Amino acid sequence: MAASAEDRRIVIENCAIATVDAGDTEYASGHVVVAGNRIESLGAGRAPEGLENVVRRIDATGHLVTPGLVNTHHHFYQWITRGLATDHNLFNWLVALYPTWARIDEPMVSAAAQGSLAMMARGGVTTAMDHHYVFPEGSGDLSGAVIRAAREVGVRFTLARGSMDRSEKDGGLPPDFAVETLEGALAATEATVDEHHDPSFGAMTQVAVAPCSPFSVSTELMRQGAELARRKGVRLHTHGSETVEEEQFCKELFGMGPTEYFESTGWLGEDVWMAHCVHMNDSDIAAFARTKTGVAHCPSSNARLAAGIARVPDMLAAGVPVGLGVDGTASNESGELHTELRNALLINRLGAHREAALNARQALRLGTYGGAQVLGRAAEIGSLEPGKLADLVLWKLDTLAHASIADPVTALVFGAAAPVTLSLVNGEPVVENSRLLHVDEDAIARATREEAQRLARITAQA
Repeated sequence: MAASAEDRRIVIENCAIATVDAGDTEYASGHVVVAGNRIESLGAGRAPEGLENVVRRIDATGHLVTPGLVNTHHHFYQWITRGLATDHNLFNWLVALYPTWARIDEPMVSAAAQGSLAMMARGGVTTAMDHHYVFPEGSGDLSGAVIRAAREVGVRFTLARGSMDRSEKDGGLPPDFAVETLEGALAATEATVDEHHDPSFGAMTQVAVAPCSPFSVSTELMRQGAELARRKGVRLHTHGSETVEEEQFCKELFGMGPTEYFESTGWLGEDVWMAHCVHMNDSDIAAFARTKTGVAHCPSSNARLAAGIARVPDMLAAGVPVGLGVDGTASNESGELHTELRNALLINRLGAHREAALNARQALRLGTYGGAQVLGRAAEIGSLEPGKLADLVLWKLDTLAHASIADPVTALVFGAAAPVTLSLVNGEPVVENSRLLHVDEDAIARATREEAQRLARITAQA
């Protein structure tokens, strides 16, 4: 009798293992046994003898196994506007690109989501998220397009259903035709939660409530958005403290800094995570630590937009949950998370803590367990432990790029992007030998190029 899917085992042996568990347990040469969609066992040496229903046995000599990477902040639609406004700060960059973004439609978003997800997945991301907040009238089912793309690629996914209702006429940055009404945004967000959010253990799709930012959202949308999220039992996400201009904007408009403003609107708490948090003083960090508010650290984007260096070592020391984010690929053209492991480490060493800021294992933790914490899924993913979901990556480290680096975690974080020999999500292969299994990368490349060209033509004719 054939084994059921729950009983089928994959055995990975002869590999280095970085579990990223609470004790940072590592094995120089060990094994991982996957049964169905869970990690059944792992440890030093070869797998136990006599395992039944082994459908695949992998000799992983020369490889490192880690938890799958977890991306905590992104804007997929920006994949089709890469390489534009390359010498702008955040506010000028937004003003330059909003007129283009306000003309996206469902086919564009579908192609862009496929491109963004494919790039991340082939680079070791097993859990992705998208903060989508641009919903032009008549543009189609944008949330559905993004969710379908994640399902096709095969990754675990959180859609942060964003919104904007503060346009230029109200003192915001987006064009007037690019925003929703307060009532429309709330209703559409609630409908998205009702249709797509899965609260169960092992869920492949979850939804968060995510008004865009203080400078594109009314105070009432912030307050009612928080109330909606807590009534529905979902998480909350927004941008916070990204630039000095944002801090000035908040003080001028609200009479307080960003963190005080967020607290006044119900936006601090263990069910909240903020993108960026670059300009945080000691009291801001203390408030995040006290409330267990999470942070999505996006070092490449912060450097691209000259936003500054987030105080990640101080946040971690205070007990703030911190994960890593790619951010939208209009401010991080590479679009993959391994770059953020390396840049988080290197850029933070330019700050006050210098060489003591972060080490390789702390950077790996940010990109795995830290991300799982921020998304509220640390009991399911983010570390390799028996009973957790089988989301893991097998990195090839015996090629020219890494062969002379003795420590595998150092090789992964400090070195060039390592090839992914195997990526499992829910125990199912998504990437093998650096190629995606469920989608055609070449077809995605053609589609994203065509949709980028179509968007450019529409914008030029407007």
